[in-house]
Amino acid sequence: MLKLSRYVLYDILRNKIVIAYTLFLFIVSFSMFRMEENGSKALLSLLSIVLIVLPLVSLVFTTIHYFNSYEFIELMLSQPLSRTRILLSEYAGVCLSLLSAFWMGVGIPVLVFSPDPTGLALLFTGTSLTVVFTSIAFLAAVRSRDKARGIGFALLLWFYFALIYDGLVLLILFSFSEYPMEKFTLLLSALNPIDLGRIFIMLKMDISALMGYTGALYKDFFGSGQGVLFTAGIMGLWAILPLWGALRSFKRKDM
Repeated sequence: MLKLSRYVLYDILRNKIVIAYTLFLFIVSFSMFRMEENGSKALLSLLSIVLIVLPLVSLVFTTIHYFNSYEFIELMLSQPLSRTRILLSEYAGVCLSLLSAFWMGVGIPVLVFSPDPTGLALLFTGTSLTVVFTSIAFLAAVRSRDKARGIGFALLLWFYFALIYDGLVLLILFSFSEYPMEKFTLLLSALNPIDLGRIFIMLKMDISALMGYTGALYKDFFGSGQGVLFTAGIMGLWAILPLWGALRSFKRKDM
């Protein structure tokens, strides 16, 4: 499995898209820190990049890579290799390549200009979102019959998590505004990894006072060790469950 993952990783790292993605992240991150004297403002600007661009690139690139590697996967299936080993090797190669791009493009500038708890929280969130949406992309790709449908499904998932979900949450909170919803919002945040990452980073920036009573509740919960474990645990579930679903579908799929 390690040898196959290494081959996939080396092949992807030579991909021009990954190289361009790394350079884009590095140029944007470096520019943010050079333009802003306050490191917190630069991190706040980078937050939108991490929450919007990373999930989109992870979903689309992973889906395209899976379908472009279809012939290679069929070749590996003709060898004495289990389907679990083949899919996990593909996943590890794609995930590590995207993580390498993120850490070189965003991690290096953050560690140089803002190596504080807020910067580390941003890196943790970016790493988690990359792993999570790579898993979701594999699930979408394996369950799709063709490349166009797989990419369309991936884009639909991105629209839901990045845009539509927030609107649904606001609708729910507005409809039940007369009831105490503070604790329920904690559950709602766990149902979307992007929202969970946004809350985690914003509270590290100590701007919870702008969020009213709900912000104080978030601060008490996510600011504690229990909150950090909760965030890591939920992100872990978001990474494991879609990958597990992709493995189940891949084992039963007629190639």
